[in-house]
Amino acid sequence: MIAVACDHAALKLKNEVIKHLKENGYEVEDFGIHEEGAVDYPDYALPVAEAVASGKADKGILICGTGIGMSIAANKVKGIRCALCSDTFSAHATREHNDANILAFGERVVGPGLAMDIVDTFLKTEFSGAERHEKRIRKISAIEDKYFK
Repeated sequence: MIAVACDHAALKLKNEVIKHLKENGYEVEDFGIHEEGAVDYPDYALPVAEAVASGKADKGILICGTGIGMSIAANKVKGIRCALCSDTFSAHATREHNDANILAFGERVVGPGLAMDIVDTFLKTEFSGAERHEKRIRKISAIEDKYFK
């Protein structure tokens, strides 16, 4: 299952992403927003991050104006490696090297066509499992263990 959420700056693109995901056979849980109106992005990043961290969702997608705020908020949850990507190369690399589990991007930064390419690349790219990447992820987990009490 793919957990998806946005803030008020990305409702249109979130709905397009969800439609695209469903058309490609993914199960989706929409954590909002569902109607226009200003909201605070941490309130929507958190339930997606919790769903991914708990294993309820396989991956997450967060969209706001730039993707920055959503990615910062999601990365406050232990076990989350949320990557802000505005191109397919970064989406591929973060899955292959960092085993990122949440994708963030901005509606004001990428258009719908590129957004779908980024989503597809992120979801279809497997983690390489190479020892050098595993070692680095373990180091990230050690940082979480030290600071997330």
